[in-house]
Amino acid sequence: MLTLTPLSEIPLIKKDDNLAKIILHACTQSKTQLADGDILILAQKIVSKAEGRLVNLADVEPSPHACQLAEATEKDPRVVELILAESNEVLRTRPGLIVVEHKQGFICANAGIDRSNVRPSPHPSLPPEGEGTNEDEMVLLLPRDSDKSAKKLRDKLEKATGVKLGILIIDSHGRAWRNGTVGMTIGIAGMPGLVDLRGDADLFRRALKITQVGAADELAGAASLMMGQKDEGTPIVHARGFPYPLRESSLNELIREKEMDLFR
Repeated sequence: MLTLTPLSEIPLIKKDDNLAKIILHACTQSKTQLADGDILILAQKIVSKAEGRLVNLADVEPSPHACQLAEATEKDPRVVELILAESNEVLRTRPGLIVVEHKQGFICANAGIDRSNVRPSPHPSLPPEGEGTNEDEMVLLLPRDSDKSAKKLRDKLEKATGVKLGILIIDSHGRAWRNGTVGMTIGIAGMPGLVDLRGDADLFRRALKITQVGAADELAGAASLMMGQKDEGTPIVHARGFPYPLRESSLNELIREKEMDLFR
């Protein structure tokens, strides 16, 4: 049976924080002992913060191209400059939105750049990470390489515990066919992204012909429900009972090839 448990005692994360150490402490506080086959799902924001991906917009000089695109989309040209820097290609635009192919290969809105739950310091009494800034001038970028971030964290945790684990880094994305955002995988280590059931029998013993399960995204969506989207403060979820064997994989398993993507 799949069981999801939000970990407690997670502090506000800042640059260079040791996420592995924080997770192990949170597991102790939540009375959760890690075991073979467990998976830890992390909200992208805490990974980005630990990796120092917070940017002060006062330090960004927009290019003429960014200014032109900002005017067309009614966005801050400094944010647009960051979106362009984080992207391989701009796919669609409308006022308030720029849909891109991120440098990591997936399609997302505004290159995943976000202001929500971002503040310049972990506490009002402490100096901000960028002196002379305010909350409205700070934005957070996605990790540079979310697969690499997931693997690095997985390796540290496995070394500390001696158990085999899976790691997901997730973010909230929209979908081509539906309204609303859902949790989706942007980084993965030690667990399957895609589970291929082609050739397996269905209930009536017919062989499945096209069924491939986006298992990582299914787990990401479930964990996102536990994390919430506002002020819940639960950015790490522990999962036990994942119904498929753990194995090595990468985000590429979940990214549809361009020639097969009818929305390009």
